[in-house]
Amino acid sequence: MTTQTLKQTETKARTMTGAQIVIEALKEQGVDTMFGYPGGAVLPIYDALYSENSIRHILVRHEQGAGHAAEGYARSTGKPGVALVTSGPGATNMVTPITDAMMDSIPMVVITGQVPTHLIGTDAFQECDTVGITRCCAKHNYLVTDVDDLARTIHEAFLIATSGRPGPVVIDIPKDIQFATGSYIGKEGVHKPTYQPKTEPSAHAIKDALALMKAARRPVFYTGGGVINSGPEASALLRELQAATGFPVTSTLMGLGAFPASHKDWLGMVGMHGSYEANNAMHDCDLMICVGARFDDRVTGKVSAFSPGSKKIHIDIDPSSINKIIRVDVPIVADCKEALKALLAGWKKIKGAKPDLEDWRGQIDKWRERDCFSYPANDGSIRPQYAVERLYELTKDRDTYISTEVGQHQMWAAQHYHFEEPNRWMTSGGLGTMGYGLPAAVGIQAAHPESLVIDIAGEASVQMVMQEVSTAVQHKLPIKIFILNNEWMGMVRQWQELLHGERYSHSYSESLPDFVKLAEAYGAHGIQCSDPAELDQKIMEMIGHPGPVVFDCLVTKAENCLPMIPSGAAHNEMIVGSISGDEIDAEGRKLV
Repeated sequence: MTTQTLKQTETKARTMTGAQIVIEALKEQGVDTMFGYPGGAVLPIYDALYSENSIRHILVRHEQGAGHAAEGYARSTGKPGVALVTSGPGATNMVTPITDAMMDSIPMVVITGQVPTHLIGTDAFQECDTVGITRCCAKHNYLVTDVDDLARTIHEAFLIATSGRPGPVVIDIPKDIQFATGSYIGKEGVHKPTYQPKTEPSAHAIKDALALMKAARRPVFYTGGGVINSGPEASALLRELQAATGFPVTSTLMGLGAFPASHKDWLGMVGMHGSYEANNAMHDCDLMICVGARFDDRVTGKVSAFSPGSKKIHIDIDPSSINKIIRVDVPIVADCKEALKALLAGWKKIKGAKPDLEDWRGQIDKWRERDCFSYPANDGSIRPQYAVERLYELTKDRDTYISTEVGQHQMWAAQHYHFEEPNRWMTSGGLGTMGYGLPAAVGIQAAHPESLVIDIAGEASVQMVMQEVSTAVQHKLPIKIFILNNEWMGMVRQWQELLHGERYSHSYSESLPDFVKLAEAYGAHGIQCSDPAELDQKIMEMIGHPGPVVFDCLVTKAENCLPMIPSGAAHNEMIVGSISGDEIDAEGRKLV
């Protein structure tokens, strides 16, 4: 065969339809699972997927479910999640999970169909400006108008979604581009010279940070989801650096698991519903080392009163996060893994670096004595905190992943379920999306078929996505949905009690379904429990069932989620223990 004939053969072999290009690019990117819902504008891609056995497609019941499932898959594996939906309402139903992934830095590639190029702008059937709609809530987006650009665009999307600060990337593909024939190029031929995230820390910044660390007497590591996003090595380096320094560690909601909850220097979660010791340590520390967190409002409380006496080091791969909310003394723009590695190497070179923290530990122990997560004993009904504690005790030695919906149950799960490893805790932090946990559990279970996957839910949140139980049944995904059912939109009720004179406007969940019958209607297993004495037995029944389970755990109806930093208050102004609305002022602060 001549060279010219060989080149012609190679060119012919790499020529395919746009729909085939999509599937080939996904395969080359290592995609083994995707989540989606077909529609007219993506039927060519679904047709190409029909005979493809290397990619498992999970058919959801709503496009929002596809997005959250892709998030759960990504968060539990560290790999990008992939979702495929049609144009118009398919794309608009994806806006919530796209925004959710953006705020929580979850790598995700969303492929949407679009009307043919000659119809764009004509208000054609199921047309919407997907690029315009998602421009503000995605890390990047594309409208592909040339089939020869399609493969390069997909490979670029994966690069952008997974590097720097991870996030969602949207690829909008008109239907005629899916039918058109074009050339395929592999990912090795794709580069993005205008996108080069800084991953290595500045030597000067590391030197300045080490000087502050050596001089500190009341230090604290404040860690976030960036540590987990940086990969398992970052969590291991955090643990090694903590062992070398002896500094106590706290974490945001999104960072739980990066540092083991059983460690003697673990302070618990920080922020609005964080621990008494974590919040007081953040307020009184003389050095705060922020690793992969972004000083969001649920952590800082009143910004002007946030840790007023401390020096602050901030490690973040996103330069726009530096000094955005809190002014810091030493900014380190870098990947958390690389920054921690540099700090650890530098610390080991400092002779006698480990400071005397005896007084600081003594103060922390005094705060711990408050036992801020204690709660009254069960009084014939199940306390929600007790339910989470029993769930933890009965699952902690198993290969377990936890997702949550959003509300009181989410905070109780963060407070009372203890994580030793990263990538085991999936929740909606930044956007606070009710309905996240169930489809996220679907994505987690698809990625980890042999693991125990539990969605700790509320009866209000879970009904937003209840149809995804059908997805779990169809695809034989044995997820467990553990509902803390207090018959209220619990967090809404709590704020109405504390701030709005106990005027419970539209927060009571009337006309709730019988969750056991609803589970059975979907072909799942239903369990209900209202007796604390039966809880362990029924949790074990849930764990032992081979298929999807809906567990309706009837808990006390008016429990408040405490501790709590009221709106507009500082870290050292926490509400701890029971409180009534007449002890709170109009700004949400505890009356002294």
